[in-house]
Amino acid sequence: MYRTEHDLVGEKQIDQEAYYGIHSLRAAENFPITNQHLPGAMIESMAWIKKACARANRMAGVLPGRIADAIERACDDLIAGKLHDQFIVDPIQGGAGTSTNMNANEVIANRAIELLGGKKGDYSLVHPNDHVNCGQSTNDIYPTCVKMTLFRACESLLDGLDVLIGALSERAKAFDGVVKMGRTQLQDAVPIRLGQEFAASHAEQQTGGGHEKAVHARENPGHDRNGEDDAAEPAESHIGHGARGPAVILAEQIGIG
Repeated sequence: MYRTEHDLVGEKQIDQEAYYGIHSLRAAENFPITNQHLPGAMIESMAWIKKACARANRMAGVLPGRIADAIERACDDLIAGKLHDQFIVDPIQGGAGTSTNMNANEVIANRAIELLGGKKGDYSLVHPNDHVNCGQSTNDIYPTCVKMTLFRACESLLDGLDVLIGALSERAKAFDGVVKMGRTQLQDAVPIRLGQEFAASHAEQQTGGGHEKAVHARENPGHDRNGEDDAAEPAESHIGHGARGPAVILAEQIGIG
């Protein structure tokens, strides 16, 4: 069984059971580059972002509560690891991530439609662009998705870094009595203890630990491809009137606020 979806180019038949839509299918056909799929961690990050934007837009009064709630619940499914097989767009594509953003919008929209009791493809209930992507630009969402995925990956990275720091400290003590020639511009230099070299590496890693999170914790939502806030105007313009922007909500959700 198939459903018919339309875009500015024309129409296509979509598997009735599919949660992706016409934009995702066209992109999958247009960019068969690596035959890989978007990593699950990036799908989950995208869902966190869409959930934060839906909540911000509801607080700003530009997204009806019933629709925002359905979008949030659909995002929770993605965060829980569900429907990842519906992300059919190749990670390498034209358009700076637009097709991945639309793949997320369509999957979330169709799952939200289901949650509201409708049939997939009935975008009068929840629209991928008008509702799920409300007030957003791919030029915000995709870089934020990458940054957030890196931020979340830092947990395991920093765990490994702690092990390395401990090993360097242990070797610095073990080799403290070993004297060797220092090297400067590939030439022999003054003698140095091998333990000093390990101690220097230990100090360097210890000083840098945790900086990765600070670098990647600055999220983007609120600006379009020109660095302006036109695309995010609905939510952002209401911040001074009691609403919180999507970046603030996102930070709270993932624990970087």
